Amino acid sequence: MMQRRMLTKEDEAAVGADETEVRREDQDKINRFSRLHQREMSLEDELKTKAKDKEDLEEISNELELADEDDKIPFVPKLQLARYKIGDSFISLPLPQVQEMLSSSTGKIEEEVSTVEEKLSEIREEMQQLKVALYARFGRSINLET
Repeated sequence: MMQRRMLTKEDEAAVGADETEVRREDQDKINRFSRLHQREMSLEDELKTKAKDKEDLEEISNELELADEDDKIPFVPKLQLARYKIGDSFISLPLPQVQEMLSSSTGKIEEEVSTVEEKLSEIREEMQQLKVALYARFGRSINLET
């Protein structure tokens, strides 16, 4: 169990001598770092969601490629339909059209993923610059580890 104790006069003086005054520009940098950190976490969550969506679309595409000839509609020769979700509705469309739509959706998600990754990279770079500046000013008095 951890015991608490009072600081001695020497310890108290040593802590007080180590403190650095926080200027307005320092506080602005700290606030900027905090906002960037929040944005970083948000973008990481978005990236995970998009990666999951992409994985799901690829899995569906693979399943459709493996679809049997048994799934054909009885009275329409050589026409295979698949259900495609648009919004809250499912629409039956010819299989080639569904595969094309899945392919374009996958491409769109890949573009969105690369955009999010670029934003994350920029944010992390700026955060690193702020860390360097703030640690140079405050040393061990500040904790910016995320």
